[in-house]
Amino acid sequence: MNQAVGTFQVWDYIVFACLFVVSSGIGVFFAIKERKNDSSSEFLVGGRQMTCGPVALSLTASFMSAVTVIGAPADVYRFGASYIIFGFAYTLMVILTAELFLPVFYRSGITSTYEYLELRFCKPVRIAATLIYMVQTIVYTGVVVYAPALALNQVTQFNLWGAIFATGIVCTFYCTLGGLKAVVWSDAFQMVVMVAGFLIVLIQGSYKNGGISTAWSTAEAGGRLNVFDFDPNPLRRHTFWTVTVGGMFTWLGIYGVNQSTIQRCISCKTENHARWALYLNLLGLLVILFCAVVSGLIMYALYANCDPWTAGYVSAPDQLMPYFVLDILGNFPGLPGLFVACAFSGTLSTVAASINALATVTYEDFVSQCWRDLSNRTATWISKALCVVFGVACTSMAVAASYMGSIVQAALSIHGMCGGPMLGLFSLGILFPFTNSKGAAGGLIVGSALSFWVGVGAFIHPAPDTNTRPLPLSTENCMTLPKRCVVSRSVLIDSWYSMSYLYYSTVGFLGTVIMGLLITLLTGPTKPQELKPWLIRPVCDLFCFCSEKYRRMFWCGVRHEEEKVVRHPVYSLRGTQWH
Repeated sequence: MNQAVGTFQVWDYIVFACLFVVSSGIGVFFAIKERKNDSSSEFLVGGRQMTCGPVALSLTASFMSAVTVIGAPADVYRFGASYIIFGFAYTLMVILTAELFLPVFYRSGITSTYEYLELRFCKPVRIAATLIYMVQTIVYTGVVVYAPALALNQVTQFNLWGAIFATGIVCTFYCTLGGLKAVVWSDAFQMVVMVAGFLIVLIQGSYKNGGISTAWSTAEAGGRLNVFDFDPNPLRRHTFWTVTVGGMFTWLGIYGVNQSTIQRCISCKTENHARWALYLNLLGLLVILFCAVVSGLIMYALYANCDPWTAGYVSAPDQLMPYFVLDILGNFPGLPGLFVACAFSGTLSTVAASINALATVTYEDFVSQCWRDLSNRTATWISKALCVVFGVACTSMAVAASYMGSIVQAALSIHGMCGGPMLGLFSLGILFPFTNSKGAAGGLIVGSALSFWVGVGAFIHPAPDTNTRPLPLSTENCMTLPKRCVVSRSVLIDSWYSMSYLYYSTVGFLGTVIMGLLITLLTGPTKPQELKPWLIRPVCDLFCFCSEKYRRMFWCGVRHEEEKVVRHPVYSLRGTQWH
């Protein structure tokens, strides 16, 4: 096998540049179109007049970042098609988000999800949660920007820092100019580019393998199609249980209570539009997941007898997908550039959504609380300035991301360590009417401590191959370079720190909820009768077979009958709004 696969050509750079030009153009378009609407609501949540289609595409594009485009096929290449089980986790995550969390946030009339925490608990809990979200988002965005740029640089000689700074500048540019509408419609365009890039790879990859059936047979012979492993051992990296249960909690922390997602949902004109946006988004998630998994199988089939990573042709697994793309598309000028545009579409979408969400929570949770009488024009300019600040912060954070290892695992680990405790905190407020503010604060502290303990420990001491169980790779037809060594490890490292990274969120969630409920019982529960009913989501109401009698019993004293009134006040910290 030839180690060299070529580099980018002029047409590749042109195709790639078009992605940035069109995305920037969308920002300019909305800046001109909405120049007379200078309210902060218009800028941050699109005037709450968005429809479900563009929002669904936007959610899918930002969710399926370059982490999925580049990292997921490499994960399938090394560990097999069990990655497809994430489809179950996505389905559960979307259903719970649409039916449990979205109604509460939408009906509360809030802009920042963390405003809910002050309405339900107290201001210190809101501030703590906001700060955790800001750190989580900036760090995660750094991974999303740096990792794909490095992988592409190592294989294609694509300029590393040029790609990083171009990403940061373009995202900041169209976020600052066009606000949420520019973010949503840019995401919709980038989603189309992502699908097109994957289709090109699938078609040409199948052709190189002699057809999809041949590739499928090769993947099966290599053990890549052994999808369902029901081993309950929590130390195993990917089993049915770790991916379904752990993956659900991980992604629910990203979707169900994450500002970036909820902000786009509450921008919809009605609650039904927001709910449909989530369900349509699920369809997009499953399509991209399928493309990523099949790409990984086709890549394995092509390199079944000469693994580029073991042979030393690439220095990290995350470089496998770019190497594969140049190998199969190198003779078609412009097509490698289309795949790079596909990868960076996910990056642009994620970064833009993060910048917009960070600006929103900072304005709503800090600026507007200090200066309550700002004019619409001043509020809009402050929001735009915050977009610039966080654009610079996220781009700068990309430098530190070089030490985080595999991009899929690093990205999900960050979300798991922060998202799990946050999910637990919101669950205490939405699902348990008697939880008090002391329980919420104590639960958040304990849950965060547990998830960071296991997450940081695993980062320092990665799990051994006996738990991650990578599948065998062959170098029969190529020369190899010696690498890797084995070191001795303690019992703690091989147990607690070797837990599947997908369970970090579950640990944080359970720690937060259990400790929150215990502290509440010890300090005196909140009186449910005093709570605003739209701050609680009665789970029993989701089941149509529950009678009115049993529903009222499970309401735990909360007066949900008040929500039956057609016109009711939705309280926010700025005053009363009527819906």
